[in-house]
Amino acid sequence: MALENRSSVTAVADHGGSLGRAAALFPQAPLPWIDLSTGINPHSYPLFDLPATALSRLPEPDRARELAAIAASAYGAPSVANIASAPGTQILLPRVASLVKPGRALVLGPTYAEHARACAIAGYTVSEVRDFEALYDSDLAVIVNPNNPDGRVIAREKLLHLAAALHAKGGLLVVDEAFMDVGPQSERADGDVGQGGLVVLRSFGKFFGLAGVRLGFAIAAESVVARLDAELGPWAVAGPALEYGIKALADTSWQVAMRDKLNDEAARLDTLLARHGVIVSGGTSLFRFMKTPHAARMFTALGEKGILLRNFSWDASALRIGLPGSEAEWQRLEHALAAWAARHAGKLTEVRS
Repeated sequence: MALENRSSVTAVADHGGSLGRAAALFPQAPLPWIDLSTGINPHSYPLFDLPATALSRLPEPDRARELAAIAASAYGAPSVANIASAPGTQILLPRVASLVKPGRALVLGPTYAEHARACAIAGYTVSEVRDFEALYDSDLAVIVNPNNPDGRVIAREKLLHLAAALHAKGGLLVVDEAFMDVGPQSERADGDVGQGGLVVLRSFGKFFGLAGVRLGFAIAAESVVARLDAELGPWAVAGPALEYGIKALADTSWQVAMRDKLNDEAARLDTLLARHGVIVSGGTSLFRFMKTPHAARMFTALGEKGILLRNFSWDASALRIGLPGSEAEWQRLEHALAAWAARHAGKLTEVRS
């Protein structure tokens, strides 16, 4: 699917997490909303008191270096010199795309729409492809791994072979590991960036449930990191984000316990959906993915109950659902699903992808 550069640059795609959009779609929905349209952890890293200087002073370079060192350790980067810290990965996307001369960009889809838009901003002719092998014909290839929204995982060896092939002709592979905190660790590519031709993006806010902190990282060869750091300039990461990143990324006990909790809750969600005739076909422990011919009715029925799911313009049968954040939210979801299933009894023939 080819994308015209002008429309790709100017039209920001719809994403999950917009309660303003939800309220416009379902103005009579009961409050508060339960937002299950994102893959953000509903059990955020515990909030703590920030030092006053995190807000009253410019961030100290030593503190930024400390964050980079902790991130390098947490993500398995070759060294601290392979980590560029940024105010979220979103701001890194067009900068990373600009690392090689604009030509043909191919994005393995369907996936997060902002990658295609970022490539268009950087001057590429952009297409979305479904075949991994087609990526070898690109100057810039983008893969989200695990993929959003279906959880597809590309094996690390395949990624490295593609990166080497692109590097040999002056190209680049970008691997977005936004959900790798809950993905198969054997498929991480973070430690392989020193070979060149590869940039890995890591998002802080999703797994730690602190999307508003706006913190992300590019893991790449030292020369690439030096260029990104220079473009981002001093004080790129705000003081509060530095403090949360340093503490949370170093808290391995919390991370291990949270992965177990998310796995349990994802299994609970699968069971709940199956009980009401909906079969999960993919996803991660932060979100589940399903395809059903009744997707539009399900999206509307739950929206009218104040529960927001994620639907997709590229496939009317696809839905993504995140995890409820409390027992009260679980109960509201169960009641809404039961009401929807009862209304459509006898019509729930599932399409498994």
